Amino acid sequence: MDEKTERSTRDGLELVYPPVFADMSEAVRVRLRATRWWRALRWAARGACVLALGVAALALFVVREPDPGTAVVMTLLGLVAVAAAELVPWGTARSLFLMARSQGEARAVVDEDGGRWTTRDTDVTIRWAMLPRYVETPRLFVLLTARRTGTGFAYLPKSGLADPEDADRLRAVLDRNSARV
Repeated sequence: MDEKTERSTRDGLELVYPPVFADMSEAVRVRLRATRWWRALRWAARGACVLALGVAALALFVVREPDPGTAVVMTLLGLVAVAAAELVPWGTARSLFLMARSQGEARAVVDEDGGRWTTRDTDVTIRWAMLPRYVETPRLFVLLTARRTGTGFAYLPKSGLADPEDADRLRAVLDRNSARV
């Protein structure tokens, strides 16, 4: 047994990776899709847009004296509502990425007890009871808290694995200790 395999078996699977905005963005989007409020917010923003466009149409076509100013304002408000809702994932990912980037390269060790993430200034251990669900994407494993309100997540980029075959081993550890969503 070589040293890398022995270390992975004894200490768990190790991932080493730099913070990448695309990974953070994908993890945030997975987290948001797993929440109830995110869908409600997006539908509310779209509903507000339709309502605003309806008021704009009324201001232009139904009243005796068309009011283009009201129509323009209502159209802009509707578009702002949708744009604001759609920018939430990007803004969240950007702020988390800037924090993670300031810490430099991350190291994660995942074993039967949970995960341990270490950066220049942080060392965090999270047991499986805190991350009982996970989602696999082509690039990541996103570990989710039990709360469906969007309170927490961790992610493990497949690019951080030393060997592509380790993805199967990591998936097996996750399947034993967490439920695939």
